[in-house]
Amino acid sequence: MRIRSLGVIDDAVVELSPGFTAVTGETGAGKTMVVTSLGLLLGGRADPALVRIGAKSAVVEGRISVSPGAAAALRAEEAGAELDDGTLLISRTVSAEGRSRAHIGGRSVPVGMLSELADELVAVHGQTDQQGLLRPARQREALDRYAGDAVTGPHAKYAAAYRRLRAVSVELDELTTRARERAQEADLLRFGLSEIEGVEPRAGEDVELAAEAERLGHAEALASAASVAHAALAGNPEDPEGVDATTLVAGAGRALDAVRSHDPALAALADRMGEISILLGDVAGELAGYADNLDADPLRLAAVEERRAALTGLTRKYGENIDAVLAWSEESAERLTELDGDDDRIGELAAERDALRSELSGLAQALTDARTEAAARFAEAVTEELASLAMPHARVSFEIRQSEDPEGVEVGGRTVAYGPSGVDEVELLLAPHPGAPPRPIAKGASGGELSRVMLAVEVVFAGTDPVPTYLFDEVDAGVGGKAAVEIGRRLAKLAKTAQVVVVTHLPQVAAFADRQLLVEKTNDGSVTRSGVTVLEGEDRVRELSRMLAGQEDSQTARAHAEELLATARADGR
Repeated sequence: MRIRSLGVIDDAVVELSPGFTAVTGETGAGKTMVVTSLGLLLGGRADPALVRIGAKSAVVEGRISVSPGAAAALRAEEAGAELDDGTLLISRTVSAEGRSRAHIGGRSVPVGMLSELADELVAVHGQTDQQGLLRPARQREALDRYAGDAVTGPHAKYAAAYRRLRAVSVELDELTTRARERAQEADLLRFGLSEIEGVEPRAGEDVELAAEAERLGHAEALASAASVAHAALAGNPEDPEGVDATTLVAGAGRALDAVRSHDPALAALADRMGEISILLGDVAGELAGYADNLDADPLRLAAVEERRAALTGLTRKYGENIDAVLAWSEESAERLTELDGDDDRIGELAAERDALRSELSGLAQALTDARTEAAARFAEAVTEELASLAMPHARVSFEIRQSEDPEGVEVGGRTVAYGPSGVDEVELLLAPHPGAPPRPIAKGASGGELSRVMLAVEVVFAGTDPVPTYLFDEVDAGVGGKAAVEIGRRLAKLAKTAQVVVVTHLPQVAAFADRQLLVEKTNDGSVTRSGVTVLEGEDRVRELSRMLAGQEDSQTARAHAEELLATARADGR
């Protein structure tokens, strides 16, 4: 992380290594600004009071390693962010006026997007900021992972049955709530199909009748024109002296035939003249037949117009032409068959719904039983951890309950609400001392106790929670001595499966860290880039001595510091 103009920090870089990182320093040196900076990157509230006096804005930038297929990576890519070789760049700017901006992977995003990613990236445990396992939904998910195969199998079967039940219920509701609309639609379709069936139209019939009506309506003019044209081509028997086209063309042909042998060009023209003569004869014959066959019956015209009117009544309602009317008829017949079959479909769906609800009841009971067994093992393990963390009388338990719902499924003789993960509402409870009633962990412990409870929970859940980074602030509040050593030992244990960052005042805790960061102020009271340093060797011993006795050069403190480091190394760090 790079932090600029935030609180006492002027410009500093905090490099967090894999494993366990401890952040130490004098009171007021700015250690909590590390927690605050991470909180801003995770979508925390932007307080303009955090901006360093004299600065226009505070900026926090973070580089986070993310697996390409992880939920956080997929969500960031959906928002348009780009991953740089498995690394996600996040930045948050807070102005002195209170305005806030966020960027992910080079893309400006709403601040709420940072909060969404935080759920998948970091679990924060401190006196003022708690995330992750404090939410009941996350507690149920973590318990299911802790339970392993005992829950995984029933849960997969339950989820599949639940999805099918949802789909069946939606379809059934649609069919039953739209029963009146479907009945009205079916009646309209039957009426239309009956009307079309009564007319019995043929494909293209409207086009054929339009042409016939046009012909019948002008029969006299057509007959007269055909007769005149025939006379012009073949001659008029009543005028034997008249000249017709056939006679003229025949004469022209004979004239050409007489001399065709003298010139090939003229012979070709004579051939064409012969073709014309044949064509004229054919046309003249067809004109004679046309005139003879032309139907000028007014009764036929009336019948055609009546039929056209019947077809027009169909095209006005069901399509722009008869072909479209026939297509509507075919589609409507299929739709009517579907509507008429809805009653049968409703019965089938109702039977399937009842069977699925019965199946869900059994699977939900199996889930509840598996969770109850796992919760007992979990509570015992966390309670043992708390005994070593200066909370010897604290007791942790899970409350697994169901809510009554008359529309739910039957489990254990009760009808209860159900959802995609079963019927159980899971909540982690804490009784901090004998006689105290178990309460939700967020309400049953003080800030320092809460961090220790969450440390114990995370240690027990180690390896089952997908969150890759844990931040603990004030986890050592109110403890010391052996309990502090045990806190350090358990943080180191958790760091075997995740990245752990701890802000601490206790040398017993810091000694177990893989890396120790020291936050120091300069003479002007600010923390600069060089003010956050990695302690190694002698420097680390000096800082642990200061934390032990307030004196870096105390031989007794140095010996104790070296002993703490040796103890941590002996534990495998």
